[in-house]
Amino acid sequence: MNPAKATITTVITAIVIIVAVIILLAAITVVPAGHVGVVVLFGKIRPAPLNPGLHIINPLANVVKMETRLLEYTMSKASADGAVRGDDAIDALTSEGLKVRLDLTAWFRLKPDEAPKVYNEIGANYDRKIIRPTLRTAIRDVVVKYTAEDIYSVKRDTVVVEINRRATELIGDRGIILDNILLRNVILPQRIADAIDIKLAADQDARRMEFVLQKEVLEKERKIVEAEGIREANRIIAQGLTNSYLQWYRIEMLKQLVNSPNNTIVILPEDMKSAPLMLNTN
Repeated sequence: MNPAKATITTVITAIVIIVAVIILLAAITVVPAGHVGVVVLFGKIRPAPLNPGLHIINPLANVVKMETRLLEYTMSKASADGAVRGDDAIDALTSEGLKVRLDLTAWFRLKPDEAPKVYNEIGANYDRKIIRPTLRTAIRDVVVKYTAEDIYSVKRDTVVVEINRRATELIGDRGIILDNILLRNVILPQRIADAIDIKLAADQDARRMEFVLQKEVLEKERKIVEAEGIREANRIIAQGLTNSYLQWYRIEMLKQLVNSPNNTIVILPEDMKSAPLMLNTN
């Protein structure tokens, strides 16, 4: 064989092998754990997502990997905490017209089966397009129903539950599940916060005093019951102390004195009514 032709054949064979390897590698895709793959071919999205694992697809298709693990989106006054740099706390008006600022974190996740729909209708950055505006709207819709004191203290948990419910309603069937909302901080104007703290402290003092009064009332009732018991016991004892019993008891005590080892002379009166005279002979 002509050496030139042999060289050309070898080069062509090598190119074919390289192209085949490139095509094969392009046809293989791996979807990592906690993700699904959305297959896009010439602008069309395949309705069924790729589950985690190894897949062979059209080498001309593009696979967008979308996370299905639990994610968090934080809106905070602290620039380092939130998803957006800078002060990203949410301003809302209470039922009295006072402005409060809320720091919160939302836990959410993507429904794996609906990832192609989310990518097609919203995009890969659905957290910025859906989660953020939904939270802002839900918070303002709920906060306006409550006073600043309620949000700051006594009904804080109730407010969080309502925000979660309202946000879930707003998200609807967009393929996103809102798991929970954590209210991290409620920021009030300083004078309002001070006034609420003073009121809460006064309420605690009033409850403490009420407890003390209830305790004193119970102690009074206990002492009354105790006194009535002592009075009844004395009454029963007094009824049993007849003259015959007292005379018998006196004789028994004198017998013990007479039989005692002490050198004592006991002089008894004849009528047994006067007190006996005891002389110590030691």
